[in-house]
Amino acid sequence: MISSIQNFIANGGLMMKLAASGLMFGGFYLALRFFIKPFLNHVNRSYEDTEINFDPIQGPLRALIMPFVVLVTLPFLDVETYLNQAISHVMQIWLIISISWLSMRLFQVFKAAILSRYHMDAKDNLKARQISTQLMVMQRVLVIVVVVLAISIILLTFDKGREIGLSLLASAGIAGVIIGLAAQRSLATLFAGIQLAITQPIRIDDVVIIEKEWGRIEEITLTYAVVRIWDQRRLVVPLTYFIETPFQNWTRTTADMLGTVYLYVDYQMPIDALREELQNIVKGSDLWDQRVASIVVTNATERTVELRALISAENSSNAWDLRCLVREQLIKFLHAKYPDSLPRVRMESENSTSFADVD
Repeated sequence: MISSIQNFIANGGLMMKLAASGLMFGGFYLALRFFIKPFLNHVNRSYEDTEINFDPIQGPLRALIMPFVVLVTLPFLDVETYLNQAISHVMQIWLIISISWLSMRLFQVFKAAILSRYHMDAKDNLKARQISTQLMVMQRVLVIVVVVLAISIILLTFDKGREIGLSLLASAGIAGVIIGLAAQRSLATLFAGIQLAITQPIRIDDVVIIEKEWGRIEEITLTYAVVRIWDQRRLVVPLTYFIETPFQNWTRTTADMLGTVYLYVDYQMPIDALREELQNIVKGSDLWDQRVASIVVTNATERTVELRALISAENSSNAWDLRCLVREQLIKFLHAKYPDSLPRVRMESENSTSFADVD
């Protein structure tokens, strides 16, 4: 009877201790979880004029609550030593993962804050494309670095983690050499991505000519770039291509361009009339940027005269459309006003010394 009462008191004391610890744990956890959202809402209101949103860090902050509360309340719980160590170890790993997640989300918020100051849809978006490209590559590098560091720190929390690492290094041998040779190309591509982020021969939304294809840089990763071709196809190009192979970048410094239209007319064509008509065409089009509009004779053969119309536009898309417009309108002008000046073939008759024109 006496022993039963003692056991009840002892067990009751333990149960009360566990209940008190559970209440402390639950209250602390709910208080922190409830505090996060109002805090982030207050911060968002403070930066509402700058289009900065801190909501992406809400998930990592909530994930940090559990290991933090457990590590704080664990010393007050009356549990076995081995169980205490196991729980503490799991919470440490959880804490490392949560902090890594938070750091990546913080950079995401930082990236959004920087990009909010630049607009890709602006006419002169060179600076926006530069910043966007650099931040995109930096984000991918940061993710790799954070993941590698997190895995390394987690391994160090195990007693045998260092021994495992040393044994792996010691047993690498020939396998390490083979892996190194196999990864040489991948490492070269990775370093090419870092080099491109610094030197920026290409940027997001740049207009390029690659493999005889016209397109825009749509995405840049650590290993490859995606080019959106004019007909909506996607050309995936390894980053080493931009280091080792010549290519055309039509928006390297500015987006404005010169376009050419070639015409072939007869020798009797009055070129000044064509020049005047070109001025009328470009002045009536919003595609022309009012910089260049001229016609010059670039060649003369035994049959035709080659004329080159040179026109300018704000970007490559406008230049293409303007070239098509000028070509069409000049051909219409020739047909309507000077049909006799279209290309001809002159033939000499055998029975006469005169010449005949053959259309």
